[in-house]
Amino acid sequence: MQVRDTGVGINEADLPHLFESLYTTKAEGMGMGLAICRSIAEAHGGRIDAEQNQPCGAVFRLTLPVERHESSGAAPAHMA
Repeated sequence: MQVRDTGVGINEADLPHLFESLYTTKAEGMGMGLAICRSIAEAHGGRIDAEQNQPCGAVFRLTLPVERHESSGAAPAHMA
């Protein structure tokens, strides 16, 4: 899944640090939101990343593995 916006975007220097605990670009920020999102995604075998959208804005991508039935190797009916 991905989400794109056309806002002000992400500063190039901030991109490598976005998902680090306690890293924030906000004066009143705690720097925990994206770090928590990444730990949840990774706990489920997935990943989350971000990049700049062109010409402006940001793109966030969440990737999670598809659960497979052991007997058939097929995705569950609600996922197919």
